[in-house]
Amino acid sequence: MRYLTKENCQTCKLKCDIYFTAREMGIEAELAPEHVVYKKHELICRQNAEITHAIILIEGNAKMYIDGMNNKNIILNILLPSNYIGLLSIYGSTTYAYNVAALNECRTCHVDINLLKKLYYENHNFLLKLNNAFGNSVNNIMQKLISLNQKQIRGKVAESLLYLAQLYDANTFELTITRKELGELSAISEENAVRVLTEFKNEGIVGLEGKEISLKMPDLLKKISAFG
Repeated sequence: MRYLTKENCQTCKLKCDIYFTAREMGIEAELAPEHVVYKKHELICRQNAEITHAIILIEGNAKMYIDGMNNKNIILNILLPSNYIGLLSIYGSTTYAYNVAALNECRTCHVDINLLKKLYYENHNFLLKLNNAFGNSVNNIMQKLISLNQKQIRGKVAESLLYLAQLYDANTFELTITRKELGELSAISEENAVRVLTEFKNEGIVGLEGKEISLKMPDLLKKISAFG
């Protein structure tokens, strides 16, 4: 279930680049954003659906994933506040190449995609910022492809734990995804993800306390990720 509310960008707690660019260009009144609240597990966008809006994540965490065969999905990225959804439309794609689902309650801002394109093509600084965001997203996906093809199970889990630590900017963090989703992030089964986590815990590489994970030997994890 989702709740729609009309929002004023000036009172929004998260001032995004879309707002600042529109204000700089004197077309702030054209924004007409809509805020949507998604409950945990609800789809924010669906793979192959038409892209009609630029979506900015304001609150909560979400997962970007693609549908795999036999219900084996692959998580490409974990999204945090200020992340964009739907950038591919700027580069010619009219449909989503992935799904995005809420990991907890998420608040998003939806702006008409045609206005985003106008800002992109008419403001050089905004163009550079979106290109940079898109480049980072592509780089993450390329790293995922390398991991899928070249790394063994322990290396994949180590890479995922390091990715999450970098994402949350801490070596101790609360795991906002399930063990099954950790497996999907690592492109392995849930059983293998749990087994490797247990191995890492028994070897003193990580600490596990409920949903909290501590990377006790991050340098060793980096070696396992690189050579595992």
